[in-house]
Amino acid sequence: MTNLLGVSALLVLSLSRSAAVLVGLLALVGCESLPSGGPRPPTVPLVESEETLPHIFVPVTTRVVDLASKSLDRTSLGELSAARRGKYDVRLGVGDVVAVTIFEASAGGLFIPAEAGSRSGNFVTFPDQQIDKNGNISIPYAGAVGAAGRMIPEVQATIEERLRNRAIEPQAIITVKQQLSSLVSVLGEVNTPLRAPINPAGERVLDAISQAGGPRYPGYETYLTLTRGDQKRTIYFNRLVNEPSNNIFVQPGDTIYVFRENRSFVVLGATGLNGKYNFEQETLTVSEALGKGGGLLDERANPGAVYIYRLEPRQTAIDLGFDPKPFPGERVPVIYSFDLRADRSFFLTSGFQVRDKDIIYVANAAAVELLKALTVIRSAVASGQDVRDVARRN
Repeated sequence: MTNLLGVSALLVLSLSRSAAVLVGLLALVGCESLPSGGPRPPTVPLVESEETLPHIFVPVTTRVVDLASKSLDRTSLGELSAARRGKYDVRLGVGDVVAVTIFEASAGGLFIPAEAGSRSGNFVTFPDQQIDKNGNISIPYAGAVGAAGRMIPEVQATIEERLRNRAIEPQAIITVKQQLSSLVSVLGEVNTPLRAPINPAGERVLDAISQAGGPRYPGYETYLTLTRGDQKRTIYFNRLVNEPSNNIFVQPGDTIYVFRENRSFVVLGATGLNGKYNFEQETLTVSEALGKGGGLLDERANPGAVYIYRLEPRQTAIDLGFDPKPFPGERVPVIYSFDLRADRSFFLTSGFQVRDKDIIYVANAAAVELLKALTVIRSAVASGQDVRDVARRN
């Protein structure tokens, strides 16, 4: 063991001062191996590699701020079938419970006995009945009358036509007692989940949610999914409120599911407090997000290297002037770059909106990397000194 220490000591002592300086320079050149809070600032606008995911690098300008704002999710409830037909015309359906009343002009007809005399209100009301699985109701002397899928005046006209030769100027009145075939369901994070019939006057999505007591949580934390047949669309609740084109009329069988989802973003790098943050408001700008993260650290941050990592729709890549063909899938990785040393930079950060799942990264200043390299060199020198001290003792 003593011999080994002796050999090590001789090797250390054989290093000249110039060799030590060379080691220091090599350490500076090899800064890529030093600890870091994140990736180095990108140096090319488009990186394509078989080892890494390609991405687009975009310095933020006023034009980019406008394009990024327009690239917000444009999912629309208006894309659903029957969305543009207007209000639903209430029609009878299987399962509905109806009451049928037949009026005759005078007594002595089919339903009113002759001894009843001539009086107003010569009518007879049949017991409530449910439209059967074949879509029919049964009327004495008129037989099975098709009702499902038809509007009330149409069914009344059919009954009157069938009784015309037997009753005295018959008039039929149909009253819906229970409307079970034209229901809309509102479920999830609402105050009173329900399954209710559609108002014949027409009901929109917000009307149905209002009947259910409204959302339990603020609009900026709320989403809803509208299911219509085999179609489904999910939309941010505040878009439903702010864009009337999304507040479409509901249709029978629609299901509205309201749920809570906190939109969030992540702050990393040379900021006061790294972490994941919820929006806690409807819109959030980059300047506000950096404020939540404690701002840039004076002793570490490079104000010229503030980045937002985001997956954008392919159309946004085209709008930004890039060809999306190298990128698989429907989303394109984009790195937006801010230079906070520029005079107008804070106006850009105040206009650029943060999106759900964005990652904000602030790179270290070059001086920080230098200090790290010097620290490594100092540690190496101190270790060599320790080895020499051990060798001298032995």
